[in-house]
Amino acid sequence: MNIALIGLGTNLGDRPTNLQSALDQLAHHPSCELLARSSIYQSAPMGPQDQPDFLNMACQLQTSLQPLQLLELCKQLEADLGRLPGERWGPRLIDLDILLFGEQFLQQDELSIPHPGLSERAFVLLPLTELVPGWRVPGCNKTVQQLAASCSSDDISRWKPGTES
Repeated sequence: MNIALIGLGTNLGDRPTNLQSALDQLAHHPSCELLARSSIYQSAPMGPQDQPDFLNMACQLQTSLQPLQLLELCKQLEADLGRLPGERWGPRLIDLDILLFGEQFLQQDELSIPHPGLSERAFVLLPLTELVPGWRVPGCNKTVQQLAASCSSDDISRWKPGTES
């Protein structure tokens, strides 16, 4: 069995429901067991600013899948939940990214682990610090907590239910 950390994000529709639906789908997949989930964080969009804020979180899975199989599952779940192809860093109904997969360092055309940009993204690192603060990130020899401490978190806050617009 493998341990994987998945990042979830959404900025369209009923954002909390989008996150919960994705978590439910992952948790009920026969090859996955949901071990833990982080709090939800709200952040400004990373790309074009003329779009709603994102809600982001992370979850920890135990899975019998290999990285490319897990990527395929994530893409299928995104499609099942209604995600349509769109512009890079544009608005999205749901986004599922493999952030870390065991101690693997993987660089392939279709998948890179750790996820590219992980070390500079507070909206990924803050949720991960709740789950695996001492996890040493392959390829950079720093822990998740060390990376989070060196990352600006000015545009991110813990989301509070009932603050939906």
